[in-house]
Amino acid sequence: MFDVIIIGGSFAGLSAALQLARTRRPIAIIDAGSPRNRFASHAHSVLAQDGKPGGTILAEARAQLVAYPNVTQFAGTVRQAEPLPSGKIAFTITLDDGRVLQGRRLILATGVRDLLPELPGVAERWGQTVLHCPYCHGYEIGGGNIGVLGRLPASVHQASLIADWGDVTLFTAGMEPLDDDAMKLLARRKVKLEHVAVTAIEGAAPAIDGARLADGRLVPLRALFLAAPVQQASGLAMQLGCALEEGMMGPIVQVDAMKMTSVPGVHAAGDAARAMANITFAMADGVMAAVAAHHAMIAEEGQA
Repeated sequence: MFDVIIIGGSFAGLSAALQLARTRRPIAIIDAGSPRNRFASHAHSVLAQDGKPGGTILAEARAQLVAYPNVTQFAGTVRQAEPLPSGKIAFTITLDDGRVLQGRRLILATGVRDLLPELPGVAERWGQTVLHCPYCHGYEIGGGNIGVLGRLPASVHQASLIADWGDVTLFTAGMEPLDDDAMKLLARRKVKLEHVAVTAIEGAAPAIDGARLADGRLVPLRALFLAAPVQQASGLAMQLGCALEEGMMGPIVQVDAMKMTSVPGVHAAGDAARAMANITFAMADGVMAAVAAHHAMIAEEGQA
């Protein structure tokens, strides 16, 4: 019986694990090895880690956890999570290879999956020259022509924001007609509008030459940003009965200020449970979830 089982070993999960490791309580962390940012070659805007590959940061964190004998790391995917029938708060976890673990508390750090448009040239450039976060990647573009593929109402805000990083063209085909407020904002931010549909992203991937339009024109671009809807990368939160809420890009796990879900004993951290996501936010969420789980166990022990 572990005190806490953390499902997901990216930035939120590993931050939770490190915090709990130092309590000397037995904890487990399970990771499938598919972090959301694996498509990006480098991580940015992470204090003291700027420009380091995300995979390197995660590997160093996992190595540091080895120094804590109370931490057990498992590679794999959790296929089932359910409460124990004892009446006390505790859970059984079944991995895809049949291994079964039990824990008093769960932290779900299972992340989300980006839903990319089925547009030729997008998938092979994702995280390199087709992007979603200017704070993560905008500086490296270095100015010039930048496209924003309009997919959602949030694309207007995204285009106005990204105008700080270059000369932006918003491709509006498929969007709802822009209202007066949107038009004024885009004009003030000097965002150009292109209403003809994009049919492909061209160039020698992962580089990009431009966006090919339905009328045959090629709009030169150095990078293309898009607002990608997301879905939960794991069904465990729904399986456990955790309430979801609608985030900016899709459903996220509903949590309180202590990262507690609607299910007693289950916390959620990182991209799975926040609308605005980056590495630093994920790490902070993991710390909060870990501290909250530890406090909850102490309170429970005092009632025994």
